[in-house]
Amino acid sequence: MKVALDAMGGDHAPAVNIGGAKEALQLYPAIEKIYLVGNEATLKTECAKQGLSLSDARVEIVHAPETVGMAESGAKAVRGKKKSSINVAMDLVKSGDAHAFVSAGNTGAAVASATIKLRLIEGVDRAGIASGLPNEYGICHLLDAGANPEAKPEHLLVYAIMGSAFAQYALHVKRPKVGLMSNGEEDEKGTTFTKETFALLKQFADSGKAPFDFVGNVEGHDLFETQLDVVLCDGFTGNVVLKSCEATAKAMFKWLKAELLASPVRKLGAMISKGAFVAMKEKASAESYGGSPLLGVNGVVIIAHGGSTAVAVRNAIRVGMETYEHKVNPHIQETLAKVAL
Repeated sequence: MKVALDAMGGDHAPAVNIGGAKEALQLYPAIEKIYLVGNEATLKTECAKQGLSLSDARVEIVHAPETVGMAESGAKAVRGKKKSSINVAMDLVKSGDAHAFVSAGNTGAAVASATIKLRLIEGVDRAGIASGLPNEYGICHLLDAGANPEAKPEHLLVYAIMGSAFAQYALHVKRPKVGLMSNGEEDEKGTTFTKETFALLKQFADSGKAPFDFVGNVEGHDLFETQLDVVLCDGFTGNVVLKSCEATAKAMFKWLKAELLASPVRKLGAMISKGAFVAMKEKASAESYGGSPLLGVNGVVIIAHGGSTAVAVRNAIRVGMETYEHKVNPHIQETLAKVAL
């Protein structure tokens, strides 16, 4: 397994990327090589600082003189900065030198680069980001979480097929449950867009060709307390929901910590319950999930949060390995061919 890591991507690059790569190499023996893509001098300095030996055959720096900033227009940057770390890393996947691309950098640029260089799977008009959220029953994936802000109903139908294939083959869910994000469970609730999408999904489910169970409209609370594997929405809604959930989790832990340290008795109780708090934090933290697969392109592309830590980058690399090893893309292609939309 070979990974192309955009080592210059993210709010805390390159430190967290080098740290994440180092941890991944220690924990995952299946990694044959990690390509650290970015400014060679900068990466050499950071590798030396963190004790990542470049004499290790499993590590190789690939020079990319340009970097796409987090605030830049993704599509423009991809075309204007052909030697950016995102483009050079994506080229490694395109050429077959790497099996997966991982980046915590500019999402728009990563999506644009993947779409242009790797192309879309036949039957897919727009790629979508599947972001995992902890659920009472396992993991619920929000799709799309930011790749396609102005989606059409037919895009979400394809997302349902791709998301269910990911859940089935990567997460081993026998019959995935798919819901549509709306402002109420009733069939008539929602905007014109969600109503049209609902009708299209129901028609497809009623045809008997759907490789999933369509449960209808779902609300925000269902993301966490209802048995769901994929929740569909446009990329604008998905990104707002995802970031709101992440911010809420961080705020809750901050408030909880402040309350637990407010008195000696509470501190004692916190010490006794430390294991439970650690387990809960790991389950709720975005770091544990690491990165989100960009479904619909001809290659494994993992999008990590811009504020990723080294742990998050390491887990993003893990997600890339799992997506490749479970042959998610071939299964998506096979499923789309079977249903013949």
